Parts: sequence; structure tokens; C-alpha cells
Amino acid sequence: MKQMHITETVLRDAQQSLIATRMPFGDFEGVLDEMDKAGYHSIECWGGATFDSCLRYLHEDPWERLRKIKAHMKNTKLQMLLRGQNLLGYHHYSDDTVRRFVRKCVENGMDIIRIFDALNDLRNIETAVDECLKAGGHAQGCICYTLSPIHNLDMFVALGKQIETMGCQSLCIKDMAGIMSPQECYDLVTALRKNIDLPIYVHTHATTGLGYMTYLKAAEAGAAGIDCATSCMSGGTSQPATESLVYALTQMGYDCGVDPAALKRVNDYFLPVKERFSASGTFDPYVLSTKTDALTYQIPGGMLSNLVAQLKAQNAIDKLDAVLAETPRVRADLGYPPLVTPLSQMVGVQATVNVLLGERYKNIGKEIKSYIRGEYGKAPGEIDPALARKVLGDEQPMSGRFADTLAPEYEAAKAALGDRATSEEDVLSYIAFPQQAEQFFERRAKTFTASYLFKEVG
Repeated sequence: MKQMHITETVLRDAQQSLIATRMPFGDFEGVLDEMDKAGYHSIECWGGATFDSCLRYLHEDPWERLRKIKAHMKNTKLQMLLRGQNLLGYHHYSDDTVRRFVRKCVENGMDIIRIFDALNDLRNIETAVDECLKAGGHAQGCICYTLSPIHNLDMFVALGKQIETMGCQSLCIKDMAGIMSPQECYDLVTALRKNIDLPIYVHTHATTGLGYMTYLKAAEAGAAGIDCATSCMSGGTSQPATESLVYALTQMGYDCGVDPAALKRVNDYFLPVKERFSASGTFDPYVLSTKTDALTYQIPGGMLSNLVAQLKAQNAIDKLDAVLAETPRVRADLGYPPLVTPLSQMVGVQATVNVLLGERYKNIGKEIKSYIRGEYGKAPGEIDPALARKVLGDEQPMSGRFADTLAPEYEAAKAALGDRATSEEDVLSYIAFPQQAEQFFERRAKTFTASYLFKEVG
């Protein structure tokens, strides 16, 4: 019987896409043992926006969260998403930081690290891949799938060959906006399997309504695995439903390795969790509807939920359609970067600014300026010459790898923190998100002091 690996995303990408990564550990702790028995190939539970969200909104130590999840996972691999040289932040970090961070991911319990670069500039994943392999982790290299006048099958196959040569143990086609059609998926998986020997995993979203069909064609083409979300947290900007895909694939002769009864118990657990987020307004029904316009504007799930939240906060939700229309225009101006973190946020913010100010590029974000200078890597296509001149003047963008210009960061950060850092992980949190980490350390110290005084009095 043919095998199909199932990766469950409810703890990371599903909740990131639907509720902007606001699910605290306490909301899912009670189901972890059940999830471990379900038979998933892996559970995606960390990385992406979870690290930022833990520090910024949930007041949790992301490293402790990972360790606590691992304590429940005796049979199931843990999986995370890493943004290459950006790690889990929004700019490039020095190589010493990247190596320490990746090693600590593995030491704290991570099994599979899915590593991508937003521009498919694979120079920016080499260090992370190398350290993941040295630390004993499974390095899964990514192709960020996108549509544009310059992206094609030959380009993606060439990327796949580079990923294999780099030493990655598997490859993921990362379709962050749900825009890969069933035929495109079949053709790409088929072409990759003809040219490389790595297992191929497919990641998509249900945003455009194509996801279920795309996964079935991925299976027919010989993909090794797919990413799914438990049904109550599936659909819309999230992934297709785990139970539905397992049901269909089983009838088609695939062994997905999971226990349907356990899948039901997992979903039953998350139903009231979803209801609480719905009642609080965090779960906006807008993100669940099918949006075929995404085939044009290509906005990924997490980006769309964040755009909605940001526009609501500014009482400008009525501008959403205008922002969605402006997004592909900004993307074209920037040389058609794939819309995946951090480029998706950068393009989305710039499109929002253009719309809200009523003038294109009246105010250009510092991240966009860094991108045009070449600090994020090589743009896939030509950047609009007028926009480039506005940012660069007569200067030329850099052609080398930006990380090669960065001095080591770790020791300076360790010295700056002093005794506020209790571990190497603390220093890495501080490097990734200085302000949020400092606030977390301060809150943690106060909590510890209060707890100690309570014990002394008691």
C-alpha cells in the first residue's frame, strides 16, 4: 500500500493563519498526549510567528513551550518553520546567531526543521541547513511557490537540485497563499521526482478552494506527505482538513498512518477552544471564506489575518479591498518576490501605507529600503527603476550575501543582558526580539519574586 505522511498544523500554521498565533500553551496542553497517539508523521508546533507571539502577546517563554510540548511527544516528530538567515524574526542575523539558534532548536526537542528563504535565494539557508545537520536534526529545504512572469517549472527544478546538493534530507513545496493549482502541483512534483531523489512534501492553504484537489494530485504524483489541520481549525486561510484528506486518501489506497478515532478526539478537544476565540472576536469569520481573488493578489493566510487585524485597529477595514488590489502592484515593483514572511508583511505594510496615505511610496518602510539595497538577498526580477532610484540614488544594490557583512552578535548581546539572562536561550530570544524579550524577562523576574515572597510568608 502506498504511504502518505500527514503533518498536523493546528499548533502552528493553522492557528497562525486563523487567529494570528494567539493560542497559549494552556489551550492545547490537555490534548498533546492524544495527539501523540494519533499516528501523525509530524506535528508542526513551533517556528513561524509562534516565537514572536509567545513573547509579545502570550507572555510565554517560547523555548519552555517547546520543551513542554516535547515532554508529551514520545512517538511523534516535532516540526518547525525557520526563515533561514532570518530565523524567526524579520531581518538577517549573523551566522553565529543562526548556528546557536538552530542548535538550540534541536537540543530543546525539535526533530524536523523546515527551512526557507523568502526570495528563494538559497545562499540564505545554507548556514541553517548545515547546523541543523550537524546538530542531528532533519533539514527540510523549501521552494517557496509563487506565480509571476518570471517563475516557472525550470526555475523550481533548479532550486530543487540546489536543495539536494546542499544536503537537505527532504524538500517541501511551500505554497503559502494556496495558489498552486492541482495540475501545477502534479507537474512540479513529477518534475522534481524525475530530477532529485529527496522525499517531497507539499504545503498549501485552503484560501482559494484549490487545496483539497491540489493535495490529491500531489499524492498521485508521488509526494511523500502533506500538511493538514484538524477540521475545526481548517479551511479558509488555514490548511485543508486532516480528517477529510485521510478519508479520501484511504479510499484511494493510501496508508496515512493515522487513527481516525484519535483524529476525532483531537478535533473534539479543539472545538470549544475555537469557540472561545470566536466569542472574543479573535477568530474573524472573514478568514474562513473562499477567496479566489487570492489567485491574483497571492496573499498567504497569516498575512491576510494580520492585514484584517491591522486595518481594524486603525478603523480602516473599509480599505481592505484597496489594499488587496495594491499588493500585487507593489510586488511587481519589487521584482515579484514570493509573498512569504518576512516579504509578505513588508509588501502588505507598504501596500497599506500607499492606500492610507493616498499616494504611492510617499513613505517607504525601512525594511523595503533594505530589500531594495539587497540586504534580504537577490530580488527574483527587476525592481522598478524609479523606485530603486528613489531609495538608492546613484548607489548599486549589494550583490553578495548580506550575512557576510554582519559581525557576530551573541557575545555582545550576552554582555548587554547580564544576569537578566538565565540561559543561552534567553540571549537568543533577546537577539531575535530585544524589546519583547526584555519585557518578558522583567515580567518573569517579578513573577518569580512574588512567588518566592508568597512561599516565605506561607
